Amino acid sequence: MPIIKPISDLRNNFAAISEACHREGEPVFITRNGEGDLVVMSMAAYEQREATLDLYAKLLEARERKARGEASVARADAMSELRARVRGKKA
Repeated sequence: MPIIKPISDLRNNFAAISEACHREGEPVFITRNGEGDLVVMSMAAYEQREATLDLYAKLLEARERKARGEASVARADAMSELRARVRGKKA
């Protein structure tokens, strides 16, 4: 369930919002006048999201290359690289 807080909580209870971001690993949605305004998240959650988006972009690129008939990477090599990325290491 998403965590939604008014902007006054960001101003008055920043430490609690920061703790919630780190504890839950999810973003906190900040509202202003009842409308969505900001999203606050931990650096770790942000970096994980960026890595996921990067991986999706690379998978899309690989799919497009395959559709054009370009050479592909061997399955075993691709799996090794993916496992290394999941573990946070560069292959």
